[in-house]
Amino acid sequence: MRLDDVEVFVEAIKAGSLAGAARRLSMSAMAASRCLNNLEAELGVRLVHRTTRSLSPTSDGEVFLPHAQALLEDKSNALADLFPDGASLSGRLRITASAAFGRKIIAPMLPDFMRQHPALQVDLLATDEQVDIVGRGIDVALRIAPLRDNRLVAHRLCDNPRDLCASAAYLAEHGYPKTLSDLAAHSCLTTTDTTHWAFDQGGQRSKQKVSGRFSANSIEAIFEACLGGMGIANLSRWYLEPAFVQGLVKRIALEDARPEALAVWAVYPTSRLIPLKVRKFVEALEARLARNPLTPHG
Repeated sequence: MRLDDVEVFVEAIKAGSLAGAARRLSMSAMAASRCLNNLEAELGVRLVHRTTRSLSPTSDGEVFLPHAQALLEDKSNALADLFPDGASLSGRLRITASAAFGRKIIAPMLPDFMRQHPALQVDLLATDEQVDIVGRGIDVALRIAPLRDNRLVAHRLCDNPRDLCASAAYLAEHGYPKTLSDLAAHSCLTTTDTTHWAFDQGGQRSKQKVSGRFSANSIEAIFEACLGGMGIANLSRWYLEPAFVQGLVKRIALEDARPEALAVWAVYPTSRLIPLKVRKFVEALEARLARNPLTPHG
């Protein structure tokens, strides 16, 4: 049994089509179809139902799928043992992250990572929209938020503290909030559909209702609004730190609370098969975060 044929079957089920599997594996649709036909002929069963637009597993395909995933995982583990430095990495690695995290953290580390693995292709989807990583064929998502989908597998990478901030012009006009309750009287710049901000108040989690004239689905848009004097923002420290250093915005430290810290997570579509290229990328990202932590003020 050729593992290449098995890989096409697994990717076709994940993608919902042979064309999608072919794109993920950087091969032609004809070659992918030939691999699947070879596997079905060797096993003597039909593994998938195929139409012109979609593909789904047969009952035999559903039985074989976990075994196929196990075969590929064994291959991945064997390569990891044989090539502990990741020298065997190849194919396409699909990553998604928020626009800001992708631009400021992920993109700068990719050139060195890709130079170490010259046969590897990387596709970075930087977006502030919540991506269906299973449906889009994403290998790993970097997320900074409470995780809602418990079907996914997540690995915590590091802390992600946040700060309140505003421009000097805004604070001069509207005053400096000193306590958590003071925020109710201020214009707060929120992500779309957000009505409350979470805080750590003496070791207890509390929520403060916030509102303002501007909201956005992009933290970069929120920061620009903050920079322009439109209100108070609550953003990740790794994003704000350069602006604090340059004096572009002022850090707001409340007397009785601080913004609830989040965490950076690596999220996988499944725990059954985490390819070597994904594990090596996450290891490289963890090493980068350890060298340059996202918590410069502890």
